[in-house]
Amino acid sequence: MIEWMKQLKTAFGTSFLFLICLIYFTQGFRSFVWTAVSYQLKDILKLSPSASQFVFSVAFFPWSIKPLYGIISDCIPIKGKKRVPYLLISTVLSLVPWIMVGLNETLRSSMWQLTVFLTVQNLGSAMADVVVDAMIAEAVRFERASFAGDLQSMSWLAMAIGGICGSLLGGYALNNLPIDIIFLLFSILPTMQLLSCGLVEENSVCSKRLPEVSDLKGFNEGNENSYESNGDRSMRKKSNLSTSRRKKNQKNNKTKTITIDRSPTRVTKKDTSLPLQWIHSLKAATYSLCRAFKQPMILRL
Repeated sequence: MIEWMKQLKTAFGTSFLFLICLIYFTQGFRSFVWTAVSYQLKDILKLSPSASQFVFSVAFFPWSIKPLYGIISDCIPIKGKKRVPYLLISTVLSLVPWIMVGLNETLRSSMWQLTVFLTVQNLGSAMADVVVDAMIAEAVRFERASFAGDLQSMSWLAMAIGGICGSLLGGYALNNLPIDIIFLLFSILPTMQLLSCGLVEENSVCSKRLPEVSDLKGFNEGNENSYESNGDRSMRKKSNLSTSRRKKNQKNNKTKTITIDRSPTRVTKKDTSLPLQWIHSLKAATYSLCRAFKQPMILRL
């Protein structure tokens, strides 16, 4: 067990593993605070079973649209980053409602206001779940693919431990602590999650494209050198040609270089606007989803 943890530490880093375990532990530990929420709805607000079920249905609706968060984070990077900024936003959304509900009694006493804050909290939790899954997928995509099962096992282990601790401590805390203290105690975990987000580094989208551009430049320089060497050989072989043919070839080469040089400028002019790139990427993602749902196997289900 210790050797396994050391291997994961050397492969992914301590800060990344701590963030993954903390997020999944928080997801499992949610039973600690939702026990108090159900008590607030049924015993304090005296809601009927249908009304309390309506509150839970509305509050957990953000979990039903999880693919939308993944599409937005993939297609619209924030300052060149796709994961950490969205993880910060989701953590703030999951932290602020518990603090507001714990400090303000009027928010807990109103069914509609409590429903709004619970919905916002679930929005942040669902978005954080999607983002951390994407971070795990990107971490094990290339050279660390052998640790994919290990990292997934560790995350689900942290989630199971959090669920056990939340279920055991939820009832005990509800019998011995006020309900506002329970909300404020649970907000400690999102606060730790918010602070640990700053420890994880993420490469920007532009920095990921730089090696590709450098490779293309090296490839073009190699081609130019090969073209020059081939040109020298051909010039040696064709030294007996007349000067009139050389002039014609030079004119043709100039016209070709002009047509080649003009084409990239047109492309760069189209790609300069960042909102247009976001719109095109969203259109491509929507088209791919629609095409996937048109498959016969999905329609049969």
